[in-house]
Amino acid sequence: MSSITSAPVVLRERAAPVRAYAWYRTGTRLFTAVLTRIAAIGALALVWQLAPRWETAPGEHLVDPTFLPPLSEVLVAWWDLLISGELWTHTEASLARSAAGFGLAILLAVPLGLLIGWYSPVANLLNPLLEIFRNTAALAILPVFVLILGLGETSKISIILYGCTWPILLNTVSAVRTVDPLLIKSARSLGLGPVRLFQRVVLPAAVPTIFTGIRLAGAASILILIAAEMVGAKAGLGYLINYAQYNFAVPDMYAGIITISAIGLIVNHLLIITERRFSTWRTN
Repeated sequence: MSSITSAPVVLRERAAPVRAYAWYRTGTRLFTAVLTRIAAIGALALVWQLAPRWETAPGEHLVDPTFLPPLSEVLVAWWDLLISGELWTHTEASLARSAAGFGLAILLAVPLGLLIGWYSPVANLLNPLLEIFRNTAALAILPVFVLILGLGETSKISIILYGCTWPILLNTVSAVRTVDPLLIKSARSLGLGPVRLFQRVVLPAAVPTIFTGIRLAGAASILILIAAEMVGAKAGLGYLINYAQYNFAVPDMYAGIITISAIGLIVNHLLIITERRFSTWRTN
């Protein structure tokens, strides 16, 4: 009896080193990945800091510091903008516009893409229009949006909506159409109807590709917004960059660019986390 009761204890004692080793390997891989990324960013920062200060000849620099100031000066300018509240004002305006257009694009493009990908009559009806507009760049028709909707918030949100719709829509359509046919046949052989088949098989299998389109649209929403804010805006990171350029406040201009890059990285990371939560079945 004592040998039977002690068996689980022995198994737990043997499993403890295995778990500890697994945690060690996971931690090591994570540390290595983080260190690699930090090293790459650190190398870029070092080059940016040294290149404008490196004199190739008396009075001549490797990079003209007038047009590319050292990173330290840019960071000082970024901190001054942050302390004054100006940076947050512009960032808040840009995020509000970008989030509005991006959110509307998701609400519009995902259901429409699922409908086009799943129902052939809808695809046959809308494909000609899709082929026309998908090849028209958002920035190319920005003047049209400005002429029709004016210089206010409506035109900026609308152009973001337009630019973000296509990556999401096209990836959603592709996701539905490229679901493994064997999965569909197997589900139908089990007696699943069209609605249940779509809910249980097609939609879960399409989630990763749909999120690829959403991530592309997330990056596009920021880039398109910056261009839109350079036309008739009174606040926003695009306005900040444009204003700093015209006034030759070069460190402020680069501070705005760095802020945009940081926002893009954060948005992309949040979308990756969201994708993992919606596709946890892939790891089961």
